[in-house]
Amino acid sequence: MRKGLTLAGGGLLAVAAAWTAVVVLGDSGTDAAAPTGPPVPATAEITRQDLVDTKTVDGSLTYSGAREVNTGASGTATWVAAEGAVIRRGRPLLRVDRKPVVLLYGKLPLYRELGQGVSDGPDVQQLERNLKALGYGAYVTVDDHFSYATHLAVKEWQDDHGLPETGRVDASQVVFLPGVARVSDARVVVGGRVGPGRPVLTVSGVKRLVHVDLDTADQSMAREGAKVVVALPGGERATGKIDSIGTVAKSSGSGQGRDQDGRTTIDVDITLDKTPRTKLDQAPVEVEMESERHRDVLAVPVEALLALREGGFGVEVVEGGASRVVAVKTGAYGGGLVEIDGAGLAEGMKVGVPAT
Repeated sequence: MRKGLTLAGGGLLAVAAAWTAVVVLGDSGTDAAAPTGPPVPATAEITRQDLVDTKTVDGSLTYSGAREVNTGASGTATWVAAEGAVIRRGRPLLRVDRKPVVLLYGKLPLYRELGQGVSDGPDVQQLERNLKALGYGAYVTVDDHFSYATHLAVKEWQDDHGLPETGRVDASQVVFLPGVARVSDARVVVGGRVGPGRPVLTVSGVKRLVHVDLDTADQSMAREGAKVVVALPGGERATGKIDSIGTVAKSSGSGQGRDQDGRTTIDVDITLDKTPRTKLDQAPVEVEMESERHRDVLAVPVEALLALREGGFGVEVVEGGASRVVAVKTGAYGGGLVEIDGAGLAEGMKVGVPAT
């Protein structure tokens, strides 16, 4: 991580040193009349506004809802969805011994075999909703009861997919996931062995998001709904907002809550206002987050600051044909501006800046 605005502060002395060649500073640095000389080449206005300090942190562009997929099927993988493939309801995620393991939508995993004679429940309703959506069972009533009409609809669905027409559904035939799935990692290859409890795929949703492992020292920057700017691969920039913030510090290394660099981090997920052009997964990005906001302050361009002989900074106030140097205290930096506070300074006054 690095301070996004330290360039403004770090390059300050060089700018100020060059600018001191334009004016001669008095010993006190305050209210000193400038000697007769050429007019100030350029001026800028003192404004009153909010200034925001930002910090740039590293993140990654990824997809929402990553999870492992298991199946109750046993045998040899004869086809596996490719990484990056988008699988929708009713389509196979893989084939085991040439039989499909089909994606259906639902939040509840298929934890038991469903068929006539089983207890009623929300998993039955979930199956019936999918059968209806796929065009099976015109006479099926979507409820929590596995009826004879449901039995016939399942057999019709099995026939179309080359599955044994048993009228019963189990985890060797179906995987329930919350929605459309994007394959991010194939955990088994064609020819590999598949068995219950073994992960076969890693999938995610199709919604793009930016993930940040944020140092806990910076957690005050993470506020739900806060706006951020993201620098994406290829020079693309996007705006977004913080969507979720983890509540548990985590580590990828040894030690309680500490990684190998001695850092503790929390998860921060950011949703983007527009879908980025790049399709890359886990692409590195830079996220500019607001670290501190200074409200209703006087501000001038950073290049208006002068390095005083006695230390600190000042600005040259230009009034008519005369100018004077006023010592200032600096505050926040943001957008090429710096917060200033000095005797007699007010909004609308003019200050000298180097000629461009």
